[in-house]
Amino acid sequence: MIAHYGSCHCGAITLELRDEPVDAGECNCSLCRRNGALWHYSAPKQVTVTGDAVSYVQGDRMLTTWHCGICGDVTHWTSLGDPTYDRMGVNLRMFAPELWTGLPRRLIDGASF
Repeated sequence: MIAHYGSCHCGAITLELRDEPVDAGECNCSLCRRNGALWHYSAPKQVTVTGDAVSYVQGDRMLTTWHCGICGDVTHWTSLGDPTYDRMGVNLRMFAPELWTGLPRRLIDGASF
């Protein structure tokens, strides 16, 4: 099994990713362009998040974005309201640069929604 381990800056939130990223999504929505995340999309069963993350729900109320309450790093997002949605976003910047620096970047035009 593939496993990658990451954390927020202070280590209060840890992530285990059990699949292999093939690209890194760069979203230009008003939230993502501010936090600079590189997104990998995964089935929630492929990710384990530990620690007490703080939630933020933005205007369209489609996603919950999670961040560390101590250092503020945005770690991941989950679907809000649709329990059948089998996808979450994991911020690859929480992992060693060797995992994501060579990945192709894919623009996600969240600003147009």
